[in-house]
Amino acid sequence: MSPVHAALAASPHPDTLWFTRCPVPTATGIAADRGWLAEEFAADGIAVRSLQDVPPDVAADHHYTHALPGLFREGGNVPALWARSRGERTRLIGLTWIEERQTILVREGSGIASAAQLRGRRLAVPRHPIAIDFWRAMALAGHHGALASAQLTFDDVELTEVAAKAGGDQWTAELAALQDGRVDAVYVKGALAAEAARRFGAVPAVELDALPDRRHRVNNGTPRPITVHQQLLDENPELVARFVAVLLRAADWAAGQPEEVARILGAETGAGPVGVAGAYAGRGHRTLHLDLSAERLELLAQQEGFLHAHGFLPSRVDVQAWADPAPLAAARALLADRP
Repeated sequence: MSPVHAALAASPHPDTLWFTRCPVPTATGIAADRGWLAEEFAADGIAVRSLQDVPPDVAADHHYTHALPGLFREGGNVPALWARSRGERTRLIGLTWIEERQTILVREGSGIASAAQLRGRRLAVPRHPIAIDFWRAMALAGHHGALASAQLTFDDVELTEVAAKAGGDQWTAELAALQDGRVDAVYVKGALAAEAARRFGAVPAVELDALPDRRHRVNNGTPRPITVHQQLLDENPELVARFVAVLLRAADWAAGQPEEVARILGAETGAGPVGVAGAYAGRGHRTLHLDLSAERLELLAQQEGFLHAHGFLPSRVDVQAWADPAPLAAARALLADRP
């Protein structure tokens, strides 16, 4: 019996494992759709449940705070870093990098067609009435990346606050402000943004995905962390390894199934085929694999520094110390050990 399987036999386990993911391409979403997470733990009597599928009073704010010890989270790095910064005992066990079409939009006929032409313009920065305003963080990081690509800074533009309603549609407040002339440029990303841009008649001025320097695309979803609570990792490391192994299997499967992944992304994002195609350009099925490479950790550290500098994190997060490579290594060993 291998050491991993010996640990499986010896360790007590919880009754339920939880997972949560953002409405974007994730290995977790693929694995859930295929039924593989439930299948993996059924023989152990462990239920696997999604926060997205339970009533709000059960889900609470755990997607953001990660205060639920049995939770796996694959989602934006702003809430993940915020939770860690506030003292929640989470560990970073994987990172993905998925291009989601990040764009700076302008009014048609505005004359703005490049990052350099943003100089002196009013850039929309939304404010949402939520504990961790990741929408605001995304807009600031997106504008920062576009400006940096043209050797500009926030000192060269006018950051214009746009109030957003609680529970309002994504991007609506900023795009409405663009449409009526209160701002000159809006940052958007993802499938729903592609659809919203068409509704408001906005056109791209800067395609961040096309910028050659990946550092200009660092944002809430790039890189995207997978985190787990330290308590679960301490008490049941073998369950964490098995969960991650399912995600690796899902990423492998997705790489050869573009049509199925597009269907799943439609369900995950709530966008139609045109929005999904516009946001992911046929690439999303090939880039779901997670790792903890030095490059991805460095890019996440860049994001951590930006978020702290702009007041989103109450204290610094040492990204290198936060990362734990053991679950990913154990997951790969499990897959290699299986027929």
